[in-house]
Amino acid sequence: MTAPRQKKSTVESTNENSSRWLTEGQRQTSIAGLAIVAMLVWGMLAYSSPNLPIYGSIRVADLPLLVALLLGGGYLVIGLLGNLFRGEFGSDLLAGISIVTSVLLGEYLAGTLVVLMLSGGEALEAYAVRRASSALDALAKRMPTVAHRLIDGHLTDVPLQEVQVGELLVVLPHEFCPTDGTVTAGQGTMDESFLTGEPYLLPKAVGASVLSGAINGEAALTIRVDQPASDSRHAKIMEVMRASEQQRPRLRRLGDQLGAWYTPLAVSIGIAAWVISGEAIRFLAVLVVATPCPLLIAIPVAIIGAVSLSARKGIVIKDPAVLETVTQCRVGIFDKTGTLTYGRPAMVELTPLSGFDRKHVLQLAATLEQYSRHPLATPFLEAIQTAGLPLLDVSSVAELPGQGLTGLVQGHQIAVTGRAKLQKNQPALAEQLPPTQGGLECVILIDGQLAAVTSFRDRPRDDGKRFIDHLRERHHFQKVMIVSGDRESEVKYLADSVGISEIYFSQTPEQKVAIVRAETRKAKTVYVGDGINDAPALLEATVGLAFGRGSDVTAEAAGAVILDGNLKRVDEFLHISRRLRTIALQSAVGGIVLSLTGMSFAALGYLPPVFGAILQEVIDVIAVLNALRVGFPGGSLVDYDSSDSGGSSGNVPS
Repeated sequence: MTAPRQKKSTVESTNENSSRWLTEGQRQTSIAGLAIVAMLVWGMLAYSSPNLPIYGSIRVADLPLLVALLLGGGYLVIGLLGNLFRGEFGSDLLAGISIVTSVLLGEYLAGTLVVLMLSGGEALEAYAVRRASSALDALAKRMPTVAHRLIDGHLTDVPLQEVQVGELLVVLPHEFCPTDGTVTAGQGTMDESFLTGEPYLLPKAVGASVLSGAINGEAALTIRVDQPASDSRHAKIMEVMRASEQQRPRLRRLGDQLGAWYTPLAVSIGIAAWVISGEAIRFLAVLVVATPCPLLIAIPVAIIGAVSLSARKGIVIKDPAVLETVTQCRVGIFDKTGTLTYGRPAMVELTPLSGFDRKHVLQLAATLEQYSRHPLATPFLEAIQTAGLPLLDVSSVAELPGQGLTGLVQGHQIAVTGRAKLQKNQPALAEQLPPTQGGLECVILIDGQLAAVTSFRDRPRDDGKRFIDHLRERHHFQKVMIVSGDRESEVKYLADSVGISEIYFSQTPEQKVAIVRAETRKAKTVYVGDGINDAPALLEATVGLAFGRGSDVTAEAAGAVILDGNLKRVDEFLHISRRLRTIALQSAVGGIVLSLTGMSFAALGYLPPVFGAILQEVIDVIAVLNALRVGFPGGSLVDYDSSDSGGSSGNVPS
């Protein structure tokens, strides 16, 4: 009974963190606006009453600058001190030292310019890294809050927490299944792909198990509750996600990496200039010129350009830090269903038996399957369309629970069933079947005789092998692996098709997290997945890529979302990341080189603080203009053969 409240509090806390993050971005924007207004008012007062004193060396014109330094600069400096006490310091610490020094030396305009630089960079980054609601919130919203309890033929809505093991519930069409259970009445299908990795709509009849969080099909099902909601598959995934989200390491940003050595260097130059000349103003001049605006502004601008370019390519960047990091990843981990495959079954083989003609068997079976709601009916129809064969006339159709599909087609009695059902109902015929080849199977009988066995698989993407080879050759991935919840035969079939040797099959979300965590300890990892069962692993990897639009939970857990589920978008994402890193380094390092030149002049006394701040603004403009190039590549970002047929049925009926 306490588990639901615990989930709620976790979601509320993550939402509060998101709100605080957005508020911080708004504060930085307000501080930047305050600095601009203060300098405008200073300009007007300096013109009208340039030397009117108030106290000591403070003039009337300095009042708006002091307000900006006290309110805006004070807030920024306090925040930087907090970071310093936590052992975190980067490029922005230099700006904080400049603000304090400018106040002590009475250089209020120079200090206000630094406040504008620092808060403007923070505001730009806040805009660039604006994130959506938490993954846990999306996962919680996926589950119903009430269940339809069945007592004496009447339905009563009750809170999910009050559902007890052994009770009967009704799952209405298109609803999420509220608990793990067993079907006691009804026949239909459920989509469990985002929970288990199985790519097919699974038929559900009396005795079949169902999972919480699965999406019901067209028919209402009555289920018996086997597990309380707090112990369901869905709840376990939430628990793993909580643990992964809390343990997720902070990615070290490019600006901080450069600032780690640039800040001590700039302070050292400033102190040397002060000690040698005996003039403290030179220390301030050096720091003002050294204020790392190419790091504080140019890098966020480059990130915004990369986020915008990604959006135009159908890639939603949830956490821009992944753009800075993914080029350093050397391990690629893929879920199977919907990433390296099309995520839906296709007929890969039709083996005729007892002398029957392949095309004739396909024509008879597909004609019957057009009246079925079974998940494998669509591959039959795709296969006959590929073969260019017409559908025939049907006299009768029946699809009874546990008996498969039967009907009369052009005077022939046709039955489409499964191997297990045939073994149960007609064991003598079942003994004549060839060995199973893996994947899903259908057995076709014509007039009581075995006519054919059909095999279905989740078909590998046409460009899958080329893409995997490209990851190794062009993007320098040292290891590529498949980690899937699907069966061994299916995972091996895919791995052989795309050229991957390291595989893990039948993995639960907890096991996936353990594998990803172990690999991430050795090297930076990219995890690509599309199901809810992938969400914890997406959080655990260095970079998580959600593939397709299938699950809002997966999208929230990932650092980026590939909307159209196309492998070439992953390649584009990697190239956008490399382009961002290259141009951001150009802007940052180029700006630092120019700043070091200016620092030399300031140290020699040729550049006072205010002119140093103006020079720094010129450097900023150059760095920002270069950073803007990120969003305009001027050519294709895909450099491998990404031709793809879109997953049409294979060439079975030749």
